[in-house]
Amino acid sequence: MAHNIVRPGYRQFARRLNRFPQGAPPSELLYKILSMLFNEREARLVARLPLKPFSVERAKTIWKKSLRETKQLLDGFAERALLLDMDYNGRTFYVLPPPMAGFFEFSLMRIRKDINQKILSELLFQYLNKEEDFIKHLFTAGETQLGRVFVQEEVLSEKNRLEVLDYELATHVIKTASHIGIGVCYCRHKMMHVGRGCDAPMEDICMTFNTAAAALVRNDFARRAGAAECLEILDRAREANLVQFGENVKNRVNFICNCCGCCCEALIAVRRFGLSQPVHTTNFLPSVSGRHCTGCGKCVDTCPVDALSLVPAGGSDEPGRKKAVVDHTVCLGCGVCARACPVMCISLQSRRKRVVTPLDTNHRIVLMAIERGKLQNLIFDDQLLWSHRALAAVFGIIFRLPPLKQAMASRQLQSLWLDGMIERMSKFR
Repeated sequence: MAHNIVRPGYRQFARRLNRFPQGAPPSELLYKILSMLFNEREARLVARLPLKPFSVERAKTIWKKSLRETKQLLDGFAERALLLDMDYNGRTFYVLPPPMAGFFEFSLMRIRKDINQKILSELLFQYLNKEEDFIKHLFTAGETQLGRVFVQEEVLSEKNRLEVLDYELATHVIKTASHIGIGVCYCRHKMMHVGRGCDAPMEDICMTFNTAAAALVRNDFARRAGAAECLEILDRAREANLVQFGENVKNRVNFICNCCGCCCEALIAVRRFGLSQPVHTTNFLPSVSGRHCTGCGKCVDTCPVDALSLVPAGGSDEPGRKKAVVDHTVCLGCGVCARACPVMCISLQSRRKRVVTPLDTNHRIVLMAIERGKLQNLIFDDQLLWSHRALAAVFGIIFRLPPLKQAMASRQLQSLWLDGMIERMSKFR
């Protein structure tokens, strides 16, 4: 489908997607991907939906359709995991997830016959791995990133355990989740279809939690699981030297993927754009005891982002001996290397400067929108009649931000009212 004959519905939908903080730069590949997941009529309809969660009544008003037809359409999208249907106090709300983490992944989170998953995988691979615009904007624009890494808990020392916080532990996310869903690994499923698959587990390995899990389980895109089973899956993933990569928030994390360095888009991005810090690290760094390191190279082989290498040990008594060294500029702090070391000469040390994690999804989205120059898309969403409560929630986040982020928000909105409120609030700091 050539760019100059793309149907208007897909252009409208691409513009809608690019209003997300992460963005989705239009390209011929993106239009082809969208055309596999939506017909043009559906693309036109979804392009008119709000950025924030909305009710069936709100969609009815926007689409000018009957309540029954509107609900049938919304439920149909939810059944294909193109929308998420969520329950809030007994009422159903819908939301269009971003492409990542969102409906790109959901399209391959189960084996299905209604779309050609091989062709879709090939298109996604080209869009994500050959064209750089989308993946670069997703992982390198701004300071606040979509995801963060969880530390391997088994290699934490007693001192580490005194410093680690609950939200930094994957086990804590699992034990406190209201809902848990287990699904196929999107990344390895996609790579399998393009002939680049690996031996890491693909089925029943990636985890979703809370409202996202409830929606995906309800529509059969994930399998319901309890905390005990999920902890067993986590152990299996760690035995396979997989990295736990999850949503970059403290409260109510929506996903944790068990990632390999060869297939995971986030870990591939670390190797491609490592100095831009495309993934938030843990608050730990590995330290290698050069005196005890045997130079076996197992830590080098298991590192998912090539942060370790072997260099000459330098001792005159053993001229051929090598030791492992860590490049801290790209290291995730995951601890996979420490787990793999057969002589236990790798330990985790606290980073000098702690990594700041957003409080929740709303906090993360507002930060990402400010840093990427898209705050106005959240505030002035012309598809959504904002309630005072919704606006208050967004501005409440802005008022709690550091002065630099507040200044960025103020410049984007060009609001005298916001300037005045920020100045007043600063007097109470």
